[in-house]
Amino acid sequence: MLDKIDVLTHSSIKIRSDFATVYVDPFNIKEEAHDADYVFVTHDHYDHFSPKDIRKIIKDTTIIVCPYKMFEDAREFEREVKEIVAVKPSESYELDSLEVETVPAYNTIKPFHPKRAEWVGYILKLDGKRIYIAGDTGLTKESKTVKCDIALVPIGGTYTMDAKRAAELINIIKPEAAIPTHYGAIVGKPADAKTFASNVQAPVQVVEKIQYYK
Repeated sequence: MLDKIDVLTHSSIKIRSDFATVYVDPFNIKEEAHDADYVFVTHDHYDHFSPKDIRKIIKDTTIIVCPYKMFEDAREFEREVKEIVAVKPSESYELDSLEVETVPAYNTIKPFHPKRAEWVGYILKLDGKRIYIAGDTGLTKESKTVKCDIALVPIGGTYTMDAKRAAELINIIKPEAAIPTHYGAIVGKPADAKTFASNVQAPVQVVEKIQYYK
Protein backbone atom coordinates (compact mmCIF):
# COMPACT_ATOMS: atom_id res chain seq x y z
CA MET A 1 0.00 0.00 0.00
CA LEU A 2 2.86 2.40 0.69
CA ASP A 3 3.82 2.28 -2.98
CA LYS A 4 0.36 3.61 -3.86
CA ILE A 5 0.62 6.73 -1.67
CA ASP A 6 2.25 9.94 -2.87
CA VAL A 7 2.72 13.26 -1.11
CA LEU A 8 2.86 15.56 -4.11
CA THR A 9 3.93 18.62 -2.12
CA HIS A 10 3.13 20.12 1.27
CA SER A 11 -0.08 18.30 2.32
CA SER A 12 -1.25 17.36 -1.16
CA ILE A 13 -1.76 13.60 -1.12
CA LYS A 14 -2.68 11.11 -3.84
CA ILE A 15 -3.59 7.47 -3.19
CA ARG A 16 -3.98 5.03 -6.09
CA SER A 17 -5.77 2.10 -4.47
CA ASP A 18 -7.32 -0.94 -6.13
CA PHE A 19 -10.70 0.59 -5.30
CA ALA A 20 -10.29 4.21 -6.34
CA THR A 21 -7.97 7.15 -6.95
CA VAL A 22 -8.17 9.46 -3.97
CA TYR A 23 -6.77 12.95 -3.41
CA VAL A 24 -6.57 14.81 -0.11
CA ASP A 25 -6.05 18.59 -0.09
CA PRO A 26 -4.81 18.82 -3.71
CA PHE A 27 -2.44 21.79 -4.06
CA ASN A 28 0.04 22.90 -6.71
CA ILE A 29 -1.06 20.07 -8.98
CA LYS A 30 1.24 19.95 -12.02
CA GLU A 31 -0.87 17.93 -14.45
CA GLU A 32 -4.52 17.98 -15.45
CA ALA A 33 -5.14 14.30 -14.82
CA HIS A 34 -8.91 14.42 -14.16
CA ASP A 35 -8.58 11.03 -12.48
CA ALA A 36 -10.02 11.65 -9.00
CA ASP A 37 -12.74 9.33 -7.81
CA TYR A 38 -12.71 11.10 -4.45
CA VAL A 39 -11.37 14.45 -3.29
CA PHE A 40 -11.14 14.96 0.46
CA VAL A 41 -10.63 18.45 1.87
CA THR A 42 -9.58 18.87 5.50
CA HIS A 43 -10.24 22.61 5.91
CA ASP A 44 -10.61 25.86 4.04
CA HIS A 45 -7.11 27.38 4.10
CA TYR A 46 -5.80 28.14 0.60
CA ASP A 47 -3.10 25.48 0.71
CA HIS A 48 -5.70 22.78 1.43
CA PHE A 49 -8.78 24.02 -0.42
CA SER A 50 -7.55 25.22 -3.80
CA PRO A 51 -10.34 25.37 -6.41
CA LYS A 52 -7.93 25.77 -9.34
CA ASP A 53 -6.11 22.59 -8.33
CA ILE A 54 -9.29 20.66 -7.63
CA ARG A 55 -10.42 21.47 -11.16
CA LYS A 56 -7.29 19.79 -12.53
CA ILE A 57 -8.25 16.42 -11.06
CA ILE A 58 -12.06 16.17 -10.89
CA LYS A 59 -14.34 14.49 -13.42
CA ASP A 60 -18.11 14.15 -13.62
CA THR A 61 -18.09 11.05 -11.39
CA THR A 62 -15.92 12.53 -8.63
CA ILE A 63 -17.20 12.76 -5.05
CA ILE A 64 -15.89 15.73 -3.05
CA VAL A 65 -15.86 15.41 0.75
CA CYS A 66 -15.39 18.41 3.01
CA PRO A 67 -16.21 19.69 6.52
CA TYR A 68 -19.83 20.73 6.73
CA LYS A 69 -18.98 24.36 7.50
CA MET A 70 -17.26 24.46 4.09
CA PHE A 71 -20.20 23.08 2.17
CA GLU A 72 -21.28 26.40 0.67
CA ASP A 73 -17.74 27.04 -0.58
CA ALA A 74 -17.55 23.55 -2.09
CA ARG A 75 -20.86 24.01 -3.89
CA GLU A 76 -19.07 25.86 -6.66
CA PHE A 77 -18.23 22.39 -8.00
CA GLU A 78 -21.74 20.95 -7.79
CA ARG A 79 -22.29 21.05 -11.56
CA GLU A 80 -18.88 19.53 -12.26
CA VAL A 81 -18.90 16.45 -10.01
CA LYS A 82 -21.18 13.62 -9.00
CA GLU A 83 -21.71 14.67 -5.38
CA ILE A 84 -20.47 16.89 -2.56
CA VAL A 85 -20.59 15.30 0.88
CA ALA A 86 -20.36 17.41 4.03
CA VAL A 87 -18.95 15.72 7.14
CA LYS A 88 -18.61 16.45 10.83
CA PRO A 89 -15.81 15.49 13.23
CA SER A 90 -15.85 12.13 15.03
CA GLU A 91 -18.29 10.48 12.61
CA SER A 92 -18.27 7.44 10.32
CA TYR A 93 -19.48 7.38 6.70
CA GLU A 94 -19.77 4.95 3.81
CA LEU A 95 -19.38 6.50 0.38
CA ASP A 96 -20.02 4.03 -2.44
CA SER A 97 -18.45 1.28 -0.28
CA LEU A 98 -15.52 3.48 0.82
CA GLU A 99 -15.43 3.48 4.62
CA VAL A 100 -14.46 6.85 6.08
CA GLU A 101 -14.00 8.12 9.62
CA THR A 102 -13.40 11.74 10.57
CA VAL A 103 -11.03 12.86 13.30
CA PRO A 104 -11.13 16.39 14.77
CA ALA A 105 -8.17 18.45 13.55
CA TYR A 106 -7.26 21.53 15.56
CA ASN A 107 -4.51 23.36 17.43
CA THR A 108 -4.36 22.86 21.18
CA ILE A 109 -2.46 26.11 21.84
CA LYS A 110 -1.97 27.94 18.55
CA PRO A 111 -4.86 30.01 17.10
CA PHE A 112 -4.66 28.94 13.45
CA HIS A 113 -7.00 25.95 13.53
CA PRO A 114 -9.56 26.42 16.31
CA LYS A 115 -11.56 23.45 17.50
CA ARG A 116 -14.81 25.36 16.98
CA ALA A 117 -14.17 25.41 13.20
CA GLU A 118 -14.86 21.66 13.20
CA TRP A 119 -12.22 20.84 10.62
CA VAL A 120 -11.17 17.24 10.18
CA GLY A 121 -8.61 14.63 9.40
CA TYR A 122 -9.71 11.40 7.73
CA ILE A 123 -9.25 7.67 8.23
CA LEU A 124 -9.82 5.90 4.91
CA LYS A 125 -10.11 2.14 4.60
CA LEU A 126 -8.43 1.24 1.32
CA ASP A 127 -7.08 -2.13 0.15
CA GLY A 128 -7.54 -3.55 3.63
CA LYS A 129 -5.53 -0.80 5.34
CA ARG A 130 -6.68 2.01 7.60
CA ILE A 131 -4.96 5.18 6.38
CA TYR A 132 -5.01 8.24 8.66
CA ILE A 133 -4.53 11.64 7.04
CA ALA A 134 -4.30 13.98 10.00
CA GLY A 135 -4.81 17.36 8.32
CA ASP A 136 -3.58 20.49 10.07
CA THR A 137 -3.61 19.52 13.71
CA GLY A 138 -1.77 19.58 16.98
CA LEU A 139 -1.25 16.65 19.30
CA THR A 140 -4.87 16.31 20.40
CA LYS A 141 -6.63 13.84 22.65
CA GLU A 142 -8.61 12.57 19.65
CA SER A 143 -5.49 11.98 17.54
CA LYS A 144 -3.99 9.89 20.34
CA THR A 145 -6.85 7.39 20.06
CA VAL A 146 -6.58 6.81 16.30
CA LYS A 147 -6.20 3.22 15.17
CA CYS A 148 -4.55 2.94 11.79
CA ASP A 149 -2.03 1.03 9.72
CA ILE A 150 -0.52 4.05 7.95
CA ALA A 151 -0.44 7.60 9.32
CA LEU A 152 0.26 10.78 7.36
CA VAL A 153 1.01 13.55 9.86
CA PRO A 154 2.13 17.20 9.61
CA ILE A 155 5.62 17.93 10.91
CA GLY A 156 6.43 21.49 9.80
CA GLY A 157 5.54 23.34 12.97
CA THR A 158 4.19 26.94 12.95
CA TYR A 159 0.61 25.95 12.10
CA THR A 160 0.72 22.30 13.17
CA MET A 161 2.78 19.87 15.19
CA ASP A 162 6.52 20.07 14.70
CA ALA A 163 8.61 17.00 13.91
CA LYS A 164 9.15 15.97 17.53
CA ARG A 165 5.49 16.35 18.52
CA ALA A 166 4.42 14.46 15.42
CA ALA A 167 6.83 11.67 16.33
CA GLU A 168 5.33 11.63 19.81
CA LEU A 169 1.91 11.03 18.28
CA ILE A 170 3.24 8.21 16.12
CA ASN A 171 4.87 6.58 19.14
CA ILE A 172 1.48 6.65 20.87
CA ILE A 173 -0.71 5.28 18.07
CA LYS A 174 1.94 2.89 16.67
CA PRO A 175 0.95 2.45 13.01
CA GLU A 176 2.88 0.11 10.75
CA ALA A 177 4.20 3.10 8.81
CA ALA A 178 4.31 6.89 9.13
CA ILE A 179 4.60 9.42 6.32
CA PRO A 180 5.50 13.06 7.13
CA THR A 181 3.58 15.90 5.45
CA HIS A 182 3.24 19.70 5.66
CA TYR A 183 6.91 20.60 5.37
CA GLY A 184 9.46 21.66 2.81
CA ALA A 185 7.36 24.30 1.03
CA ILE A 186 5.23 26.86 2.87
CA VAL A 187 6.56 25.88 6.29
CA GLY A 188 9.16 23.48 7.58
CA LYS A 189 12.48 22.35 6.13
CA PRO A 190 13.27 19.15 4.23
CA ALA A 191 15.52 18.25 7.17
CA ASP A 192 12.45 18.10 9.44
CA ALA A 193 11.69 14.68 7.97
CA LYS A 194 15.02 13.41 9.31
CA THR A 195 14.23 14.82 12.76
CA PHE A 196 10.83 13.14 12.63
CA ALA A 197 12.29 9.79 11.61
CA SER A 198 14.98 9.88 14.29
CA ASN A 199 12.34 10.39 16.99
CA VAL A 200 9.93 7.68 15.81
CA GLN A 201 10.46 4.43 17.68
CA ALA A 202 10.84 1.02 16.07
CA PRO A 203 9.16 -0.97 14.67
CA VAL A 204 7.26 1.88 12.97
CA GLN A 205 8.59 2.42 9.45
CA VAL A 206 9.04 6.08 8.43
CA VAL A 207 8.75 6.73 4.70
CA GLU A 208 9.44 10.09 3.05
CA LYS A 209 7.09 10.57 0.13
CA ILE A 210 7.21 14.24 -0.91
CA GLN A 211 7.88 14.48 -4.64
CA TYR A 212 8.59 18.22 -4.92
CA TYR A 213 9.00 21.02 -2.42
CA LYS A 214 7.78 23.98 -4.45
